[in-house]
Amino acid sequence: MLYKKNAKTFLVVTALVSWSLLLANVLLTVESVRQGGSTGGVLPYFNNFLIIVFIVSVFLYQRNRTTHLKSNDFFSYLWNLFSRAGIGAYLAIAIYIGYQLSTSSFGLQSPLLLHIVYQLNFGLLVVFLAKAFYIWRQLLLYHKNKFLQIAWDWFEILIFSTLFLTFLRLDYTSYIFLPLLALLGFYIVFLCTNLKWVAYLSFNKKSRSLVVLTALLMSCYIFMRFFYQLANSPELVIDYTDVGFLLLVLLFVGAYCLAAFLVSLFSLPTSSVFEQKSQDLLSFQRLSQSIQQGQNEAQVKEMLFDSAIKASDAEAAWIEAPKGQTLQLTHMLNISEEQIERIRHLLLAYEISDVEYLNNTLNNTPGFKELELPWKSLLIIPIHSKKHQFGVLYLLKDIEYGFDRDTVNVLNTFVNQTTLTIENLRLISESLMNERYKEELKIASTVQENLIPKTFPSDSWFEISTHSRAAKEVGGDFYDFLQLSESRIAIIIGDVSGKGISAAFHMAQMKGIFHGLMQQDMPPSEFMRQANSALSRCLERTSFITSSLYIIDYRMKGFVFARAGHCHTLYYNAMMEDTFYFQTEGLGLGIIRNKNYSSHVREMFYDYNPGDVMVIYTDGIVEARNAKNEEYGEDRLLFMLTQTYHLEAEDIKCAMINDLIEFTGPDNLYDDQTLLVIKFKADQPNT
Repeated sequence: MLYKKNAKTFLVVTALVSWSLLLANVLLTVESVRQGGSTGGVLPYFNNFLIIVFIVSVFLYQRNRTTHLKSNDFFSYLWNLFSRAGIGAYLAIAIYIGYQLSTSSFGLQSPLLLHIVYQLNFGLLVVFLAKAFYIWRQLLLYHKNKFLQIAWDWFEILIFSTLFLTFLRLDYTSYIFLPLLALLGFYIVFLCTNLKWVAYLSFNKKSRSLVVLTALLMSCYIFMRFFYQLANSPELVIDYTDVGFLLLVLLFVGAYCLAAFLVSLFSLPTSSVFEQKSQDLLSFQRLSQSIQQGQNEAQVKEMLFDSAIKASDAEAAWIEAPKGQTLQLTHMLNISEEQIERIRHLLLAYEISDVEYLNNTLNNTPGFKELELPWKSLLIIPIHSKKHQFGVLYLLKDIEYGFDRDTVNVLNTFVNQTTLTIENLRLISESLMNERYKEELKIASTVQENLIPKTFPSDSWFEISTHSRAAKEVGGDFYDFLQLSESRIAIIIGDVSGKGISAAFHMAQMKGIFHGLMQQDMPPSEFMRQANSALSRCLERTSFITSSLYIIDYRMKGFVFARAGHCHTLYYNAMMEDTFYFQTEGLGLGIIRNKNYSSHVREMFYDYNPGDVMVIYTDGIVEARNAKNEEYGEDRLLFMLTQTYHLEAEDIKCAMINDLIEFTGPDNLYDDQTLLVIKFKADQPNT
């Protein structure tokens, strides 16, 4: 770090000194011409040497200063380029206009002042080109591959080699060099086709980026117009349009800026790609719910292996899983067992075991460098839960910085969901019965009817409206309440896996556990822990219960709740006029049957305001489908609340159910549906 800081300081000093010497030499040349001398400068080739030193020092400084992309906030990089360098073009034109006004208003004709203005604009141009050149490099190499990295490296070498033409005072427009420069121009056009980052811009950021890109294009035009307007001017003793390097870099910067502008403009109708990627990640989190019966752990790991390779574009990968006291290779791609063994030994030497590990510079890391591997980036993600070790995923790429933070986040999502899926497969090893006997259904229907409360408390504190509908004769949904004190009430909602008499009995057990434990007036998280412990003794291994428990305190004007794998709570905040879902952690009751369950449940406290609305529901509401197999979804339920929050609780519930029926059709019911709407009132009694 200290070395980089010293290097940056040295480059800044070199740039300032070389620019100052260049200005001094130009002014001396101007003075020499005024006195009848030659235009050769103080020393032969001295101007060209200073020009090259200044350009190289500024470009190297920007190269070291530009950091690797750490997020996909690409608009910030564009704004950084304009605010710190692109605005220099407008400053340059302002300086020149000021010079023109001074000469026209005061009749001041000073060649020295003109050359000072010219040199200032030259410095601003070089700073802008250097900043833009390396910002474009970072964007161009986003999600890079080995070929693109090599292409850029050669482009950088070729374009800097054109500085020799300036040093040797060769005319780059001559017939000898013009074809080579034309080929370099085609090279620039090829590089300008790499605009993957544009696809990750949302509609809002893409619109703002178009404005900034327009301003950057204007910066390029202003600089080009200024220097070519003064090209071959008899008043100037130096002409920077003869520096081919500047022309090529300006061509690259302007061309890439124009390409980004056009792609952003014409991709506005498809800007939902970024949002779709996020939605794909959320969809993958429901992997365990979409796995077909009959799949086993090997198939789940195969799905993880293929998905991880596609998401990361890895060149080599393998998965190892524990078998007894040893590790066994289960999946392997483009790597030999001998190479795997060498990497294993080195990782053990570094004490890297059962932890996430990312190394994007293997060729610079002692130990890995000696292995002489063809890969330069390594990512290790363990596949485990708090209780079980399922394996380790290894991914390799043959380029540096091959794994960015977005890719790592995606892969962690895949692994976490796979872990949960494997645990569910281990816990739920038998499928539920497909047929129900009529007597069983009759008994279960009676039990369920008696479990659901016929009335609900409603006073000046709040109002509640409920809806419950079973898909078949009996269902697995339930809700209940218990008045804890004069100012506190507990409300519970849940969903039992399965149907029929077993679900009805489990509902009865849950009702007894609820009333028994809540007599002790315990916090929701403690209730979930004890309920999980109690249910673990009576639930079949293939059964579990999702639930949410809310304790509302009228006097404190707030509530506390905990979620055990149940649907997220929908809420409208009247003060903020905001509708949202509470995103809280929680695992269903009976899935993990040991003391570790408490670490999977979190409580959340929230102060309510008069007019706030809370919507509690089961998955039969948001997962309801229409004839086209389209899902009702959380977004549509949220939209309905934003349209009806001002109504009474009963009217809000009716509006939501009517919208649901209109969406699915009156007879298109595949799962149990339960909905509770709680609206807090403004007037409250003294308690």
